[in-house]
Amino acid sequence: MSEISEEQVAHLASLARIALTDDEITNLASELDQIVNSIAKVQEVATDDVPATSHPIPLRNVYRPDVVGDTLTQEQALQNAPDDDGQRFVVSAILGEEQ
Repeated sequence: MSEISEEQVAHLASLARIALTDDEITNLASELDQIVNSIAKVQEVATDDVPATSHPIPLRNVYRPDVVGDTLTQEQALQNAPDDDGQRFVVSAILGEEQ
């Protein structure tokens, strides 16, 4: 017995203003019926002692602790810069700004 009728599919298509051919309506009715039946099978298997699953594998925080480590000195950071003024990198102006 089909739970989703062709008339229901046609009605929903008209509400959504989707033009469907008779063949498309027949195919959609069949596909939607299969989806409803598949959901019903899953609901039959689901029991109260089985917790709901939101993710197939356990989630855990993969971030490391935010710990201050060794940092570069200003001289080390600037030693390979193509151009610097002794305190910071010197780069060409952007957005049409003058230096």
